[in-house]
Amino acid sequence: VHKNRANIFTRFVTILTHYKNFIDTHDKKLILFEGNRKVRRAEEEQLYFDHPERFEKWSQVLCREGLTGRCYWEVEWTGQEIRVGVAYKGICRRGLGYECGIGHNDMSWSLSCYDDYFNARHNKENIAIPAPSSRSHRVGVFLDWPAGTLSFYSVSSDTLTHLHTFHNKFTEPLYPGFRMWYRGSSVSLCKTTAGEC
Repeated sequence: VHKNRANIFTRFVTILTHYKNFIDTHDKKLILFEGNRKVRRAEEEQLYFDHPERFEKWSQVLCREGLTGRCYWEVEWTGQEIRVGVAYKGICRRGLGYECGIGHNDMSWSLSCYDDYFNARHNKENIAIPAPSSRSHRVGVFLDWPAGTLSFYSVSSDTLTHLHTFHNKFTEPLYPGFRMWYRGSSVSLCKTTAGEC
């Protein structure tokens, strides 16, 4: 991961920021800016057009192109709690049921990030993970789709501390996603080559 992380992440960013319709997938309380590299939870609903791929109630957003290779990306987050994960395209978009929440069902995997701990979530599995001593608000995600692994890391300077790895036989492309439940929370895609968001 250390050796290839910059090249892999550059590829991911190209995919993520390439879309004009990326905005159509997110909940109406989320605002995308900085060239779709950052998303923030707003106080009020925004005046977005309805779209069949938009999440109706959950404050989360997905990339519109699925990944099936070996990909790495990093995010920096602010707020009380955010969620970083991946989902199949068919994840539910309507309502507040767990079938729509990233990490709460058999169609998605996620890491919930708090100041002093993390939660790895998939379907009914919920694993609490203490924050490493060199805690930070930056998380790295490494997807090895062919091998069936999804790994999360705490990133501090040049150090990656492993948090959790999911093992699964993936059957469809996976779409990176983020959830911000609390107002003012934000997620930024990091420029790993520069080392800053």
